[in-house]
Amino acid sequence: MPDTLAPRAIVGVMTPAMNTVVQPELERLRPSGVTNQMQRFRLGGAAVSDDLIEEALKLMDCKPRAIAIGLTTDAGPGGVAKLAARCGELAEAVGVPVFNASEADHAALRAVAATRIAVVTPFAAEIDRNVQANLEEAGFEVAAIKGTEAPSLPAICETTLDEIRAVVHRVAEADCEAILQVGTALPLVDIIEELEAETGKPLIACNAAVYWQTLRAIGIDDPLPGFGRLLAEH
Repeated sequence: MPDTLAPRAIVGVMTPAMNTVVQPELERLRPSGVTNQMQRFRLGGAAVSDDLIEEALKLMDCKPRAIAIGLTTDAGPGGVAKLAARCGELAEAVGVPVFNASEADHAALRAVAATRIAVVTPFAAEIDRNVQANLEEAGFEVAAIKGTEAPSLPAICETTLDEIRAVVHRVAEADCEAILQVGTALPLVDIIEELEAETGKPLIACNAAVYWQTLRAIGIDDPLPGFGRLLAEH
């Protein structure tokens, strides 16, 4: 018998413990017949998170068809590769596909046929250099990058929408094919469509990207209007 509230699919969602943005943003994106079931983990250690697999095994009690990890690790040298390796270990341990926001960003950019991009982050210029290096390693050309310069990881969640709008408009002035946002604690999903209309460019928000990739991988192909071109058209 199918789950009464999730006859189409249960999606597991995992995010760092202090992140208060991933859960409500992915709930906004949820299509009919799908539920998101949440579990948190703590960041740290050489393997991104020491308790990731332990916490995911608890999540598996509700039988999700896939797990979306609401985390980007572009801020550290080689961070995307480290997260990919950890997610590979997790997928092997739990037996369902596992997707993360860093790699989902790359897939989403390719879906909208963008290679020359402008980038919005929650970080300062020193960290942005790592973000740019990770993106260039993945094959993208970074035309502009700017952060909101949140003073701490918890403070990223407190960034105002007007602060985010200002940074998006600033990088949109560059000669780019799309705008990418990294940092899953930066709240952007509710203003994707607004900013796309104002800049004339597709905007890939990392939380939207990882949920898009997860849904499409399990056969949920519904267009999700109101949240930008990626979810509406791909």
